[in-house]
Amino acid sequence: MTMPAEDVWLEKFIDHLKYERNLSSKTLENYHRQISHVARQLSLSSWAEVSTEDIKTALSAARKQNLAPRSIAMRLSALRTFCDFLIGEKVIDHNPAKAVQTPKLGKPLPKHLNIDQVNQLLNLEPDSPIAVRDRAMMELTYGCGLRLAELAALDLSDILPDGQIRVLGKGRKERLLPISKMAIEWLSNWLKVRSHLSPPADESAVFVSMHKRRISHRQIAKRMELWASTQHLDQRVNPHKLRHSYATHMLESSGDLRAVQELLGHANLSTTQVYTHLDFQHLSQVYDSAHPRARKK
Repeated sequence: MTMPAEDVWLEKFIDHLKYERNLSSKTLENYHRQISHVARQLSLSSWAEVSTEDIKTALSAARKQNLAPRSIAMRLSALRTFCDFLIGEKVIDHNPAKAVQTPKLGKPLPKHLNIDQVNQLLNLEPDSPIAVRDRAMMELTYGCGLRLAELAALDLSDILPDGQIRVLGKGRKERLLPISKMAIEWLSNWLKVRSHLSPPADESAVFVSMHKRRISHRQIAKRMELWASTQHLDQRVNPHKLRHSYATHMLESSGDLRAVQELLGHANLSTTQVYTHLDFQHLSQVYDSAHPRARKK
């Protein structure tokens, strides 16, 4: 049973996430979908009545629908955030979702390409403006560790004259990134032939498609997958895999976890730790060798 009179709180919540937390449209859609789904399951006349048992009931229904633990955890996280918002609006006085245990999740590490595989992928000889564009996109993704959304959103004004690019990451947080020598070279090659696709004068996107407009996320992923096949790699390639390869290779070479965190645009160090295969033993060794109060006399 839905709660039409209470839909206003969901809409206010989405506005809060959009205008005060600057979350992306995709994230907003996900929050709206998760909360709406739970609202349809619960027979409440008001969100003020929501209880811990209601939350458990909603998640139990999700399990019976064979939702993956990660999807259930995402739903619970959305409910916790929504209930925190309701507390702030004085609709409820405590968060009933915080008493519900998060499903245990495995932490599969994303696969990455080794350096030889990266070279095999990127050492292609473009024979068309589209191929030049594709190599530039892959060089920039691997050379800067860009997220797919960050790559697609790049504007011409984001390419700075000092060998850096300006990137708008998650939460609309801006960061400046150095560009690798090869990425600079192929970005320059692409900009020389970009006009061959005849984009309109008001098109600000760095990377455009045959439709003469900003290239879509899906098309970027498809082009990278195509080149992995063309270059005879033994595994599929996508933007996330190139980003992860960048992070792994940077950490292996530098050992500087904090620097890699900043380059990737991670808010929390723990995210970078998982992302780059680090284990607690490694972090302990770094701590023991670096912290003044940890050094042995």
